[in-house]
Amino acid sequence: MGQPVASRGRAATPTLGKAMLNKYARAFFTRVLTPFAAFLIRRGVSPDTVTLLGTAGVVAGALVFFPRGEFFWGTIVITLFVFSDLVDGNMARQMGRSSRWGAFLDSTLDRVADSAIFGGFALWYAGSGDDNVLCAVSIFCLASGQVVSYTKARGESIGLPVAVNGLVERAERLVISLVAAGLAGFETFGVPGIHVLLPIALWIVAAGSVVTLIQRVVTVRRESAEADAVNGQEAGRQDGQDNGPEQGREQGSESAPQGSSRSSSKTGSQSSEATS
Repeated sequence: MGQPVASRGRAATPTLGKAMLNKYARAFFTRVLTPFAAFLIRRGVSPDTVTLLGTAGVVAGALVFFPRGEFFWGTIVITLFVFSDLVDGNMARQMGRSSRWGAFLDSTLDRVADSAIFGGFALWYAGSGDDNVLCAVSIFCLASGQVVSYTKARGESIGLPVAVNGLVERAERLVISLVAAGLAGFETFGVPGIHVLLPIALWIVAAGSVVTLIQRVVTVRRESAEADAVNGQEAGRQDGQDNGPEQGREQGSESAPQGSSRSSSKTGSQSSEATS
C-alpha cells in the first residue's frame, strides 16, 4: 500500500537489525512479487486499486475473524493482504508513477488497517474473550499507534526531520501482534495454554508504543529548539546587516555639522586675528 515518494528532511538512521531485515526481506519479496506486479499492470490494474483492495482484505480479516476468536485464520487472511503493501509499490515503480497522492493514500489506509486489527482484538475481549483489562489494552494499542504516527507526520509537516527510530514502530506493532495472534489461534487445534501469547504481545506493544511516543516527542522538542536557535541567529545577522549602513549614514550626518562648526569657528578666529 505504498507508492514511494521522496521524503522531506533527514531520514532516521536505522538500527543494524532493522536495516538488515529491511534490506534482505524487501529484496526477497521484491524478486518474488515483481512478476505478479507486472501481471497486474498488463491487466490494467492500478496501484491505487491494489492499495484499496489490500486494505479491504485486512479490515475484513480482522473484523470478521478476530471478534469470534478465530485468530489463526484471521491472521492468515490479514497476512495475505498485507503483501499488497509491497505489490502496489512495486507496480508504481515499474510504471514510473510514484506520487505524493500514492504516498498519502497509502499512509491513510495503513491507519485504517491498523485500527481494524486492534479493534478486532478489543471486540473479542469485550465479548466472548470476557476481559475488560485486555479490551482496554487493545484500545490503547489502537490509539497509541495513531498518535505515534501522527507525531512523526506533524513534526515533518513543520519542517523537522524527526530523526529517531522508535522502539516499537508500525512494522514491529504488526509483527508482534499478528505473530502472537496466529500462534494463539493454534489453541483451536488442541495446543494448550498457547492463548496467553496474545495478551503478552498486547502488553508489549502498549508499553513499546509509550516509549516510542516519548522518544519522538523528545526528538521533536530538541530539533525544534535547535531550529529556532538557528533561525534566531540568522535573524540577528540579517538585522545587523540591515542596520549597519543606516548607522553609518546617521553617524556621517551627525559628524558633518560638527565639522562645519569647527570650520566656521576657525575661520572666525582667523578673521578676528586679521582685523586686530
